[in-house]
Amino acid sequence: MSDLDTLTLEKDGAVHVPGAVAACLDALRTALADHPIDKPGVRLRDAGRATGFLTADGEIGSVAARALGGEARPVRAVLFDKTAGANWSLNWHQDRTICVRRRIAVEGFGPWTTKGGMQHVAPPFEVLARMVTLRVHLDDVPADNAPLLIAPGSHAQGPISVGDIDTVVSRCGVRTCLAEAGDIWMYATPILHASEAVARPARRRVLQIDYANRPLPGGLEWLGV
Repeated sequence: MSDLDTLTLEKDGAVHVPGAVAACLDALRTALADHPIDKPGVRLRDAGRATGFLTADGEIGSVAARALGGEARPVRAVLFDKTAGANWSLNWHQDRTICVRRRIAVEGFGPWTTKGGMQHVAPPFEVLARMVTLRVHLDDVPADNAPLLIAPGSHAQGPISVGDIDTVVSRCGVRTCLAEAGDIWMYATPILHASEAVARPARRRVLQIDYANRPLPGGLEWLGV
């Protein structure tokens, strides 16, 4: 058993699921080819032919259902494709927004932003704390191909201010989420995470999907995929 396999979602906020979609990897790659990558990350309004993989009984959604139950549903998806020509790094941060169908004033929700033509809003932290995010690896991610970095246990720290991030990362430590094509990393949505630029020219496609299992209050609706 590798060191990565000792991580648990409850304690560390992340878990490695080796080979979760290995058997259907070619079909998934083909389905996602409908979504051309023309920038670092493309937010998917509609998963198209990949939709069946994302439902609670699909190859990807069933992994989320292990944590959230049969009510798990995909509420946002982003397709990333790092290459030698499209390379970037990402500083330590928490994901703090969700994507909704329309803007409605509800206490505790805000500020609002528009990304990719979609309405995003920062919800109360407890909404994020009930979500999980899955990273589905379409390519191998060894140490020199920009693996995700996480701070284990930081998901349980509540909202972390920018000025406190370095302190929390130092206290929690850093784990590197290596992956082979077909693996899934599932993590608590508010965990502190980061990634470096690719060290050697290689493709690194990742489908990232947020899952929730409860409706939003006050007439707000998840946009979904």
